Amino acid sequence: MLHTIKEDVACVLERDPAARNTFDVLTTYPGIHAILLHRLSHKFWCNDFRWLARFISIFSRFITGIEIHPGAKIGRRFFIDHGAGIVIGETADIGNDCTLYHGVTLGGVSSNKGKRHPTLGNDVIIGAGAKVLGSITLANGVRVGSNAVVLQDAPEFSTVVGVPGRIVRESKTALESKRREMAKKIGFSAYGTTKDIPDPVDSAIKCILEHLHSVDGRIEKMYQTILSEKCECDVALPRSLDKTLYGEKQPRGIERT
Repeated sequence: MLHTIKEDVACVLERDPAARNTFDVLTTYPGIHAILLHRLSHKFWCNDFRWLARFISIFSRFITGIEIHPGAKIGRRFFIDHGAGIVIGETADIGNDCTLYHGVTLGGVSSNKGKRHPTLGNDVIIGAGAKVLGSITLANGVRVGSNAVVLQDAPEFSTVVGVPGRIVRESKTALESKRREMAKKIGFSAYGTTKDIPDPVDSAIKCILEHLHSVDGRIEKMYQTILSEKCECDVALPRSLDKTLYGEKQPRGIERT
């Protein structure tokens, strides 16, 4: 237990540039208080002291503004930055080295008993205000942008942004390269975002524009080929083919035969 507490404090000193020393973290960080109280309440919950576990969690919410159900499973080196408004449901399962910012909800969308809250792999970062809902899985290394609403599983080393959450995939090699560079500065991507995260809607629009430019270029090439062959622009079409292609509307520059 003492070793786990040391790891929790060390991860705060590593990831928060505002943290000054161990005493400062232990006495003034509500995220640490919430985690320590949760680890205590979770032990009571697992040993069937359910009322006492719930009482400790309610007391923790009162003094920290962070609500963690005592049934939630939380791994090692869990970092809560700022913390206000965080809600973690009963069947949530959080891996090691995860980071949550203020306003994050790991909630359920079903009133049925059983697994109804998210599962987070290792090294997951969820930005401020994001909502991860339902019995879904965010695999290792996933980044969730601020205010995203995640309703589906996310594969390893992907980034989720938008409402509803849209997945932006990155190769493992590229991500590991970026992570090594970032580790030299702060050790992780703050708020689950980086400067070069592509917007999937913007990417789709760019793909459409690129396709239009390609089609326009091909049409221009065909037109230049026709001119180079000295073909007439007015083409006579059979009446049956004309009607099939254009219906009753007669296009300009085409004669019927």
